[in-house]
Amino acid sequence: MPLKKAKSLPVPALRRQTDAASLGFKVTSELTCFKGLMGQERAVRSMTFGLDVQSKGYNIFVVGNPGSGRTSYTLEEVRSRAKKMPSPPDWIYAYNFEEPGEPLAVQLPPGQAKELAKKMDTLVEDLKVALSKAFDNSQYEDDKAALVKKFQEIVNDLMEKLKEQAGEHRFSIKRTPQGFVNLPLIDDKDDKGNPVTREMLPEEFEKLPSKQQKELQNTSEEISQKTLEVLRAIREREKELKDQIKALESEICRNVIQPILEDLRDGFEKNGKLSAWFESLSEDIIENFGAFLASARDENAEVDFSRYAINVFVSNDPKQGAPVIRETNPTYYNLVGKVEYESRQGYLYTDFRRIMAGAMHRANGGFLILDAEDLFRQFMSWEALKRVMRTRELSIENLGEQLGYVPVSSLRPQAIPVDLKVVVVGTPLIYYLLNMYEPEFGKIFKIKADFDVDMPRTPESERKMADFICTFVQKENTMHFTAAAVAEVIEWTAREAEHQDRMTVQASKINELLAESAAWAQAGRAKRVDAKHVQRALEEKVYRHNMIEERLQRIYEEGTIRIDTEGSVVGQINGLTVLGLVDHTFGHPVRITANVFMGQEGVVNIEREVKLTGPIHNKGLLTLSSYLGRIYAQDMPISISARLAFEQTYDGIEGDSASSTELYCLLSALSGVPIKQGVGVTGSVDQFGNVQPIGGVNAKIEGFFRYCAANGLTGDQGVMIPATNVKHLMLHPDVVDAVKKKKFNIWCVSTIDEGIEILTGTAAKTIHSKVKTCLKGWVERQAALKKQLAGKPGKSGKKRAHDEDED
Repeated sequence: MPLKKAKSLPVPALRRQTDAASLGFKVTSELTCFKGLMGQERAVRSMTFGLDVQSKGYNIFVVGNPGSGRTSYTLEEVRSRAKKMPSPPDWIYAYNFEEPGEPLAVQLPPGQAKELAKKMDTLVEDLKVALSKAFDNSQYEDDKAALVKKFQEIVNDLMEKLKEQAGEHRFSIKRTPQGFVNLPLIDDKDDKGNPVTREMLPEEFEKLPSKQQKELQNTSEEISQKTLEVLRAIREREKELKDQIKALESEICRNVIQPILEDLRDGFEKNGKLSAWFESLSEDIIENFGAFLASARDENAEVDFSRYAINVFVSNDPKQGAPVIRETNPTYYNLVGKVEYESRQGYLYTDFRRIMAGAMHRANGGFLILDAEDLFRQFMSWEALKRVMRTRELSIENLGEQLGYVPVSSLRPQAIPVDLKVVVVGTPLIYYLLNMYEPEFGKIFKIKADFDVDMPRTPESERKMADFICTFVQKENTMHFTAAAVAEVIEWTAREAEHQDRMTVQASKINELLAESAAWAQAGRAKRVDAKHVQRALEEKVYRHNMIEERLQRIYEEGTIRIDTEGSVVGQINGLTVLGLVDHTFGHPVRITANVFMGQEGVVNIEREVKLTGPIHNKGLLTLSSYLGRIYAQDMPISISARLAFEQTYDGIEGDSASSTELYCLLSALSGVPIKQGVGVTGSVDQFGNVQPIGGVNAKIEGFFRYCAANGLTGDQGVMIPATNVKHLMLHPDVVDAVKKKKFNIWCVSTIDEGIEILTGTAAKTIHSKVKTCLKGWVERQAALKKQLAGKPGKSGKKRAHDEDED
């Protein structure tokens, strides 16, 4: 019975085309802008829910590949939500009059921090003027002079009484630089003989009898004791004077500053912490009013009023809603803030004004958006973020102290309570690694917003793509696209998704194609972007990146690389591989050969022996061997040695997409039936002989097509693919056109039997029969050889058996 000729796939199956007329418009100017995120319903729902939940731990981890639109959508959605939220309070750091090393963190209504800072700046100047006028007033001097006069009267009275008491004991009190001295008095006469009282000279005291000296000394000590009591009383009166003068000055200061501070307080809502600080401020101004007077009287006086300044730590606009902070460089200090230092003559100096806010401070009450790769690239940033999310408060600490180094004396700003939602954007790999190795990750990020790489290709989604293109045109202010150009873009998105019924949603790639298409239309001075401009953009992009592909093609055309595309050869077949570069992927055929002979080694892949294959490829080879055993070793042992090789390949090989190809080649070598060299083959095989799908089917077909076209298409050439890969076909128009003209073929197969018939033109039963005959013949010849060796003279049966085992 003649073998039925295999049919090539019909042209419509090779590329699902979009009818431009079915889109319902002629030019994208007729459309409206697309709102939302195209093809990401799962991510949108997750993001919406995550933003709605306000409970602790419901932060969001956005999972997606770069270029999927994950970051731009996240920013847009979060900013939209933030505008509807109330503005969070402002925060300031102020001087702590009780503990200068611990600056006060004070919360204010949004927008009031800067206002308070401005008023505090003018407060100092106002106080200088007001206090200077108050103390230059004559009333102050008169009141002060009255207090001093009263003090002097009391002192004079005390001293007079002391002198009288000393005179009663015939002593005088004399003030010297060393203090008060008591001197005895004696009666004497002056030069004229008049009686006088004078102080006893030391030599006169020395001439007195010891008893009298002792009496005088005792009296002097009594007077000295009374003198000390008087001096003590004078000091107490002096202290009272100082207190009275200070009370007078304080009263004057209080009367002066009270109205000024009341005006200052009235501009702000009542705040317990702020009110207490105002009280401390008032007392400090009263205590240090002299600095204001000195500064007012001498403009060059070096007076430090920095303690009365305000550090506007976080300021929010009450009309702008909640803050959205995207930190692109999330270092430790950029996240949690820092205390800056200033070098002064070799010393590091700082104060509360140099406390700087971090991204988490600025995002407090709103949203903080981070990139996962940037976050984990920075030392200690993830640990800091975890700690803040766990404790819900943020302290500014020196990184050196975090590491356990020698602590340095520095400010210890009061911690600020934190209430924010963190959104981290990362790749799937980072997300799953965090889930596996970071125990606290699931507690902190309970919402996963997963971005897909493609979406279903339906009339509705095709129309959404058209709206998306319209949005791009308006956003970039470029020329509009025709319906034919949109259809071309849609087909390209399906090719990128490698599925006829799917469309890629990689926004960056789509935008890139649209921008380049518009550029080529502009270069051609067209009024609109048409299909030819999209095609030109695709061709030019390939040309920019396919230099290595062209070199391989040239080497093949020169005959350096041997790829047969005509005739039939036993034990040789064209396999299809995909070479993936950083910026370009293309298909490339490789000649696979099989050599079989008698032996017990089984199927050996030469590349595997020299460790040029990966584990998946090795798995395919073992599966191939299992298939051989299932088909041919049910009633007899397989006695075979086979060598498989990928000719002229010198790099590593991975993947099992060539396992069916290797099997076809091995069956040809065993049966002696030649394989058509004009057919390229791809597909993996299972243990039962079913052909399974592979990846990169479009690139593989197009790669082999280019090699065939280089020497001229014969009409018998083509590619054989798994039937399950038909839905992935989105072939280049050149390949589709060649199939349409019957110059090239695409076959699909489901089993090894179907494939071997296409490759050899021989029925699968015949092939299997020839293979089994070959294997059976080898078994019989090996048995005969053993029998012959067993009959040789000069060796015992045991020895001969041993030799045969070695053979």
